[in-house]
Amino acid sequence: MQKIINPSRDSWAEILKRPVFDAASLEERIVPVLSRIKHEGDAALLDFTSKFDGVQLQSVLVSKEELESAATKVGDELKKAINEAKSNIEIFHKAQQTAVEKVETSKGVICWRESRAIDKVGLYIPGGTAPLFSTILMLVVPAKIAGCREIVLCTPPNKEGKVHPAILYTANLLGVTKVVKAGGAQAIAAMAYGTESVPKVYKIFGPGNQYVTGAKQLVNKEGIAIDMPAGPSEVAVVADESANPAFVAADLLSQAEHGVDSQVILLSTSETVVDAVMKEIELQVQELPRKEMALKALENSRAIVMSSLDDMMDMMNDYAPEHLILEVENFNALIPRVRNAGSVFLGHYTPESAGDYASGTNHTLPTNGYAMAYSGVSLDSFVKKITFQEISKEGIQNLGKTIEVMAEEELLFAHKNAVSLRLKF
Repeated sequence: MQKIINPSRDSWAEILKRPVFDAASLEERIVPVLSRIKHEGDAALLDFTSKFDGVQLQSVLVSKEELESAATKVGDELKKAINEAKSNIEIFHKAQQTAVEKVETSKGVICWRESRAIDKVGLYIPGGTAPLFSTILMLVVPAKIAGCREIVLCTPPNKEGKVHPAILYTANLLGVTKVVKAGGAQAIAAMAYGTESVPKVYKIFGPGNQYVTGAKQLVNKEGIAIDMPAGPSEVAVVADESANPAFVAADLLSQAEHGVDSQVILLSTSETVVDAVMKEIELQVQELPRKEMALKALENSRAIVMSSLDDMMDMMNDYAPEHLILEVENFNALIPRVRNAGSVFLGHYTPESAGDYASGTNHTLPTNGYAMAYSGVSLDSFVKKITFQEISKEGIQNLGKTIEVMAEEELLFAHKNAVSLRLKF
């Protein structure tokens, strides 16, 4: 992890660069996969599963028996944890429901907005280096609250053609019945175009590797909505002299272990704190089962000593991290200064892991700087907002002249006439 001291502002962009990959080369590999799924359906999906996952399946669908029997393979302690996380996530996302509020914009003119669920949604759940059953909670819970009518879940099988039991248990717990044994770009294509076994959906959610992300962005160009552009996981930690170096190191490593292309950033006004954290990282990383992955991610990472709190917060906002941890004494003073971040974790006892699993907030968040313009997944991600308006006879008399004048100026006389006719009655 590279240490940088008091970098000049004009060097920030270079320092904060994320790991990059060749987008053109990646697209060249994804496009043929999308095309085959689009034209060959299940046959291509089974072929790619054999090629990329190393298993020959008879069917791409998880059977009802597989779903129901998963509960026998999951321990009681994990079941209890999943249920508690589910409860917290439900509480937080139900609170995002808002009552319909009708507004009279002028006399006799009533306008309002109502939410309607997206009927068909597709969820991608990574299952390769880590089976992210927690992501099922993060996506299915708000989808169910929103009222989505059909939920399709794709996740890659293992070498035996099985899906991790915790993934199946969680899916079954939440009432998801359409689970597809498919990963990578081919899974995204199946949900985007539909196959004999996989329904075509209207919006695709979920994290994944660069092939999954690339496929999501390509099908988005064809009119399939996606939750957000998302790439490798990342965290920025802002730490002052009150921070516990062991806590900070653990938070940084919790993101570094996601993958070799992950990135972590430490910002502090104290070089003493930075040095202590780096020593803790060296100690803690040795104990991680995913040590090699974390060490590779640390090569992409930076520990930066800043000259002032103002500069530190400016740099953090320029980076726009997926996760931001404020391990500082007076974090409330910094909250108004956070402009760009996916999700924020406050104080010394709020690890990013809490948001990943069980605090209640959603962990599907914008990465790669997209937090400058995108929000994380919420209840709103699963609905459309439809506006309604009702105008009375008195209302059209009050508003009509305004509409007529504007329509005539734009030379849209049919627009004007639609009002003029009504004004005569």
